[in-house]
Amino acid sequence: MTGILIAGTSSDAGKSLVVTALCRAAWRRGIDAVPYKAQNMSNNSMVCADGSEIGRAQYLQASAAKVTPESAMNPVLLKPGTDRRSFIVLRGKPSGVLEAGQYATGRHHLAEAAWAAYDELAGAHEMVLCEGAGSPAEINLRAGDYTNMGLAREKNLPVVLVGDIDRGGVLASLFGTWALLDDEDRALLAGYVINKFRGDESVLAPGLDEITRRTGMPSLGVLPWVAGVWLDGEDALEVGRWRHDGDSDSPDNLRVAVVRLPRISNATDVDAIAAEAGVDVQVTTNPTTCERADVVILPGSRSTVRDLGWLRSTGIADVVVRRAREGRTVLGICGGYQMLTRVICDPEGQESQSPRTEGLGLLPVEVTFGADKTLATPSGRWRGIEVSGYEIHHGRMDVDVSSGEPFLGGVRVGSVWGTMWHGAFECDEFRRAWLAEVADHAGSAWRPTESSIGYGQRREQMIDVLADAVEEHLNLDRLFALAERR
Repeated sequence: MTGILIAGTSSDAGKSLVVTALCRAAWRRGIDAVPYKAQNMSNNSMVCADGSEIGRAQYLQASAAKVTPESAMNPVLLKPGTDRRSFIVLRGKPSGVLEAGQYATGRHHLAEAAWAAYDELAGAHEMVLCEGAGSPAEINLRAGDYTNMGLAREKNLPVVLVGDIDRGGVLASLFGTWALLDDEDRALLAGYVINKFRGDESVLAPGLDEITRRTGMPSLGVLPWVAGVWLDGEDALEVGRWRHDGDSDSPDNLRVAVVRLPRISNATDVDAIAAEAGVDVQVTTNPTTCERADVVILPGSRSTVRDLGWLRSTGIADVVVRRAREGRTVLGICGGYQMLTRVICDPEGQESQSPRTEGLGLLPVEVTFGADKTLATPSGRWRGIEVSGYEIHHGRMDVDVSSGEPFLGGVRVGSVWGTMWHGAFECDEFRRAWLAEVADHAGSAWRPTESSIGYGQRREQMIDVLADAVEEHLNLDRLFALAERR
């Protein structure tokens, strides 16, 4: 039974990336390794084959390790609904709410469930590659911590710190993390990794030597900046990460505007669209950008009614309604689809304080929120093409299909499309056929490049590129040996 905790000096330092790469590197070495994150705070999630819900990052890490994703890999998922409240998903199922005042001290039952899940994985696999959350130096939360040093102490795990040099101040963040921990926590720090380095490594070496001299933590390697690699994010802040090289100004591009809702969820739905050659995806809160685009996408939301109110206050709602009247394409996914409907009813206050809210009235649907949550992995056909996806939502949709065309668990009326299926655009044939249809409708010259690799294949290649990087630049023998130190 072995394990190691990959912690970060800050959020988005590269913990998820490193664990993903280590999962694939371990698999290449014949090690039966599994990913684990005790608590994830994210509105980007997936549905496992058994109907449980886990963070998107852990689902991807399981794929990297070539194991079946399961709820034990992310036993606690907190989905922020407001600035002061998160909805709890415990072992893949809804389990109440966590208020801001409970975060430091009110999570004992979550810790017990998380640690029990770790024991399940450790008892069934050779190695558990754990990912921390945020930073272990958040000493104001240490008393109730069970995902960083609290986990490491409970399970006697060595801890490797990851620092992002691209942010600046990486040496200070490494030393500061070490300095803020108490002696018992500090004793578990077994080394550190520098992430996203660009330049001559010899210039960095004196600083690393000094960090090791002052802290006793050895450097386990320096990962370079790896261009063209992005993985399923946990954080909505990562929604604007897509870029294409050399084609962003082409007049033949298909222009897609994704509305950046304040409480956006499952923003990864548009990753596959953005990865398509010649598709220019822009994440925006600007009504003018939405007006000019060939396609406007309203993505998922963790708080549909509040985000619909925001949509109206910004003027984007007016743009969406005008586009529909002019026959210009609008796509709503999950919460975005619900905003396009006639009415949203929430009689029990499940999602909002409004028992009845008028939608944008563009689709013949009535939405009713209730306590029951739908977690499913549907599949079907569109235009004869096989499509699959996953559903994560509370709202029940009553659709008048006679007024439109069925579309992936939703409906299409004219140029307005609505679907409850997340992940459908990862299906290559469907994605390209749908984009070609809406491009033609918009009068765009864009057509799919049939020789392009599929989205799933591209993601596999990115995982392999990351695994190649850790094998070349990290001391993997020493790192994996740390995991055996019990």
